[in-house]
Amino acid sequence: MKQYSELYKKELLESIVPFWERHSKDDTYGGYLTCLGRYGEPFDTDKFIWLQAREVFSFAMLYNKVEPKDNWLKMARHGARFLQQHGRDADGNWYFSTNQKGAPLVQPYNIFSDCFAALAFGALYKADPQEEYAALAIDTFQNILARRDNPKGPYNKTYPGTRNLRNFSLPMILCNLSLEMEHLLPSGQVAPLIQEVVHEVMDVFYDEEHGLIRENVGADGRFISCFEGRLLNPGHAIEAMWFIMDLAVRLDDPQLLEKAIGIALRTIEYGWDVDYGGIFYFMDIEQKPPQQLEWDQKLWWVHMEALVCMAKAYAYTGNEQAKAWFERVHDYCWRHFRDPEYLEWFGYLNRRGEVLLPLKGGKWKGCFHTLRSLYQVWQALNNQAGATEKS
Repeated sequence: MKQYSELYKKELLESIVPFWERHSKDDTYGGYLTCLGRYGEPFDTDKFIWLQAREVFSFAMLYNKVEPKDNWLKMARHGARFLQQHGRDADGNWYFSTNQKGAPLVQPYNIFSDCFAALAFGALYKADPQEEYAALAIDTFQNILARRDNPKGPYNKTYPGTRNLRNFSLPMILCNLSLEMEHLLPSGQVAPLIQEVVHEVMDVFYDEEHGLIRENVGADGRFISCFEGRLLNPGHAIEAMWFIMDLAVRLDDPQLLEKAIGIALRTIEYGWDVDYGGIFYFMDIEQKPPQQLEWDQKLWWVHMEALVCMAKAYAYTGNEQAKAWFERVHDYCWRHFRDPEYLEWFGYLNRRGEVLLPLKGGKWKGCFHTLRSLYQVWQALNNQAGATEKS
């Protein structure tokens, strides 16, 4: 697998990173432009806070873990300044979006803006230990924990009391965020939080009967037969399993590691399109019609997370099924998502694997999933190769 490690490193450093360095920085109003066409041309100037924060994290991560390049730190600081000046409301909640100049457009209804802001400033503090970065990261993280039971707050449009659902996304992200924030949190806070989110992911949202992760459960953890209750998001489940694998290794819990790998393998097999290849975007856990009309599209981030998950499963345990799935997803990704003519990868394919939108960035796709995934695969397989050589 060593050849894959070198390939992913090369693609990261010679295609993905240069695209965002070259095209996303807004030198006029600060922050980043993320709505970028195939060749990096801007087609919209609105700024989405979680994408701004993800890009800060990405360049800070590169500085921290790949090489302390001045330009990477400058890119991270550039986005951080925009977030500090324009990202939050008076109560400290992070907006969903602003216009190019930073005037708020969409209220802070989405807690994932907060999650990625905490991630961004936590990583930036590692690169540049300014107390203002630490304070922002800690304050945001504590606000996330305070909002866990009602993440949307006053913007929740669900009528209370009839069908209260718990969503998988927040505990999934907290599995990763708790580790990314550990250097800034009190020593006694991280361990119980990790145990709590692992239990929530692996016991509450895990459907033992089907061997899959549900996207929504009732307030008491029960299955509710409705569109939301039957929803399976293969990408979320697979991404969460590599978060859990990392936690299992940290906790020295081989049983948890094997359980996560088993769920990941069942999910990718369940979600794989046997007719055209690739992983479906949304599915129904009981094979009923899903409500999402885009259910059969093939999205970049789902496949990026599958690459990371299978690479880590193989690197941690030598699981041959994971290796086979990694190679299968790799072949699909490099044939369909990778742009043979220019930098970065396409994000949106139809079921047959044809490019739906030639954009490289937009409202949902930014400088994050492809970059982080290529880095994670590079590192996982490089470490695995090194371990094999030593043995």
